[in-house]
Amino acid sequence: MTKKRVAIVGAGPAGIYAADLLLKAERDFDVEIDLFEQLPAPYGLVRYGVSPDHPRIKGIITALRDVLDRADSEAGTIRYFGNVRYGQDITLQDLKDHYSAVIFATGAIRDAALKIPGIEAEGSYGAADFVSWFDGHPDVPRTWPLEAAEVGVIGNGNVALDISRMLIKHADDLLPTEIPDNVYQGLKQNPIQDLHLFGRRGPKYVKFTPLELRELGEVRDVDMVVDERDFDVDDAYADETLLKNKQVLVMTRVMDKWRQEQREREENGTHASRRLHMHFWSKPVEVVVEDGRVAGLKIERTAPDGNGGVIDTGEFEVIPMQALYRAIGYFGSPLDEIPFDETAGVIPNAQGRVQDLEGRQIPGVYVTGWIKRGPIGLIGHTKSDAMETLECLLEDRDSWWQPVSTEADAIPALLRERNVPYTTIEGWHRLDEHELSLGEAEGRTRIKVVPREDMTRISRGE
Repeated sequence: MTKKRVAIVGAGPAGIYAADLLLKAERDFDVEIDLFEQLPAPYGLVRYGVSPDHPRIKGIITALRDVLDRADSEAGTIRYFGNVRYGQDITLQDLKDHYSAVIFATGAIRDAALKIPGIEAEGSYGAADFVSWFDGHPDVPRTWPLEAAEVGVIGNGNVALDISRMLIKHADDLLPTEIPDNVYQGLKQNPIQDLHLFGRRGPKYVKFTPLELRELGEVRDVDMVVDERDFDVDDAYADETLLKNKQVLVMTRVMDKWRQEQREREENGTHASRRLHMHFWSKPVEVVVEDGRVAGLKIERTAPDGNGGVIDTGEFEVIPMQALYRAIGYFGSPLDEIPFDETAGVIPNAQGRVQDLEGRQIPGVYVTGWIKRGPIGLIGHTKSDAMETLECLLEDRDSWWQPVSTEADAIPALLRERNVPYTTIEGWHRLDEHELSLGEAEGRTRIKVVPREDMTRISRGE
């Protein structure tokens, strides 16, 4: 049987799922797959995009690890090269010289833009940057300016809930997680008292999942504060299909519980030290700026348009705050020598086949995950997305590249020649064990190693 070599750039869930499915696919050739990852450790979004107090979601790592650990099988092999930057350490021409095809699975790690006046003021942040900090991403600063007593978060999706929970939660309650020590020390000094979460539509139109919403209300020493006006409007206009949706019903019960608890607090006068305010039917229109810093958020009340959207009401309000976070979605980043859609933040493609800006297919180049479809869907959706891409890749084998060299040792030799301190799956096991041992010494599950150079040194056994 003939042998083909395929490169995958990005070792997050999208890239690892693609490698696994390619090994399992019916085909008439053996396959050698090399995964290239810019970070020293694999798993991408699961390691650096999920809040540390979500161990159930991080359990996906177990399945991803099984794929990488099954390096050799009858169907082919998977190798991992970490700490290798595409466009810097390895180029598109290098991939063409050594592989038959490449799949880009580089994800989306930037924040989508919010174009309202004042959004660039000091104290205004993107959720992606904050998530990278509290997840110990090696390429971001070690400190975060947590100085505000009143904070706003724009967005009604799970990322908005994640960063809200991390901001409002007491730092000591995060110690059982794998939170890095520098993040714990930063959050311990957080003076926050009130967090305001804003969404343009009503309570039944949120993009949260029930589990995330329920967890938010279970944070210790935090009162959930809601506005009864928001629920009166929603109940009057929500359509019948929405009202019967099981997830909506669960979330409605959660918020009804908060409303009842709020009435009880008002009656007995007992209050927590921190408060999380839910603002629905609230459209951000301007960041109020004083002396160059965030001082508040001006919102306009919205109302249902009868079709699931909203209309403006002309009723405005300013909520005081000293810091503001936008969690309105992630955005992809362009790659060297690969077309990029600057509007959508994705690599232009048809079912995973990369296209140039005129819509013509580029032979040998494929894409999967968020850089393919945009930052929508949960991690589990990535597997079906990868399947679509792989079906196209296998159909196109007659148009694949003709590599100059197919020797397995050629890539490690090339990286050594360029003095790239790459890491391997064995190195990840070494780093993984080191982090677990750091956690065990402190009575915790894990303590992440944050600096890139330390991650690399430990992985390489230096």
